Amino acid sequence: MQRTSPPAPAGCATPYAARPDPGLPVPAYWAERIAADLPGRSAAEPPGGGAAVRAAAAGYWDRRGLPTDAAQTAAGPGAEPLLLALLAAIGGDVVVARPSAAWHVPLVRLLGRRPVAVPTPSVGGGAPDPFTLLEAVRRAREDGAEPRVVVLAAADDPSGTVTPPELLHEVCEAAEEAGLLLVSDETYADTVHRPHETMLLSPAEMLPARTIVISDLGAALAPPGWPAAVVRFPATEQGTSLRTGVLRRCADLRALLPGPVADAAAHALSEPPEVRAHLAAANRLHGAMAGAAYDLVARAGALSRPPEAGFHLYADFSPLRSGLTGAGVTDAASLETVLTERLGHPAPGAHRFGDDPAALRVRIDTGPLHGTDTPQRAAALASPTPLALPHVAAAVDALASALETLTTAAP
Repeated sequence: MQRTSPPAPAGCATPYAARPDPGLPVPAYWAERIAADLPGRSAAEPPGGGAAVRAAAAGYWDRRGLPTDAAQTAAGPGAEPLLLALLAAIGGDVVVARPSAAWHVPLVRLLGRRPVAVPTPSVGGGAPDPFTLLEAVRRAREDGAEPRVVVLAAADDPSGTVTPPELLHEVCEAAEEAGLLLVSDETYADTVHRPHETMLLSPAEMLPARTIVISDLGAALAPPGWPAAVVRFPATEQGTSLRTGVLRRCADLRALLPGPVADAAAHALSEPPEVRAHLAAANRLHGAMAGAAYDLVARAGALSRPPEAGFHLYADFSPLRSGLTGAGVTDAASLETVLTERLGHPAPGAHRFGDDPAALRVRIDTGPLHGTDTPQRAAALASPTPLALPHVAAAVDALASALETLTTAAP
């Protein structure tokens, strides 16, 4: 019998951009292929994408140590419809990390499923604590729930941190012991700031028969305004069955890639030199800006783990709680409201990520620091010293001022 999911936490009704903005210009390789294809590519791809984009996705994973056949892959217009279709195909309730990407839990609730939230460990990343995971699943089943899958992200939104390999291995062992499938959201896997220093592994390397991988290209390889994502299924009978179920639901939803987007995505996934150069430049920029934002948060007296991936960090203002009440800040929603107003762009609070609504935590996005138009963003991307650019320096100063005025009254 289908159960009604619990209501969303208070304060979550106001819509906002769930994903951080990378703050980059549209890559030339993307714009050129879209423009070239538009006149003759009016039809959408078939459900799951055509042969070219699926073959490119297989090659993409091959190069990352995950041998993949094109028949194991599918593509769609963003990670959200693919995850929605996948959770519908799997059935049952869903274990999620706490905090987790702002779009994970709403999709679970949209299906009328129950999210089973498990806290992430303090070492970082978006994987649930393995020991708490086992206990949470046991209790959920005693309570009549049917958890069948855990959704995690080793490279994390909202924190921008990475799950250590040894912890990820323990999470995979716990998921297998609990009889769960594992969905690995690897959207930020290609945004690691220092890939030679930070080891990021995929659960599919550790638990290949039970792991489905989803990656939204909008974080690294494609402009977020042209949604494209790919999914990799295990090379098993169950994986084949799930892929069939996902494609059927994508057809029902008309969650199809436009032809020009599929061609541009296939080119990006093949990672020719211009794509690799863009990715390297973007990650240098993201690392520089995240480091600057982290320093400002620490200077203001707030807490944050050093960001390792993406273009965001998760700041905890709890040490300043007594002083923040004078600014009208008493919980995550009010902290979001005040900081968003002072920054001029969203600073989503903890409640958006399934975290404690009373916690004084927000995600601070660094993409807006790159500039407000294409020339400014292009200059930031091209510069070896982006913090020295006048418009970037001004944006960083504005962030510093917003944090300073927010915390001035704190003791």
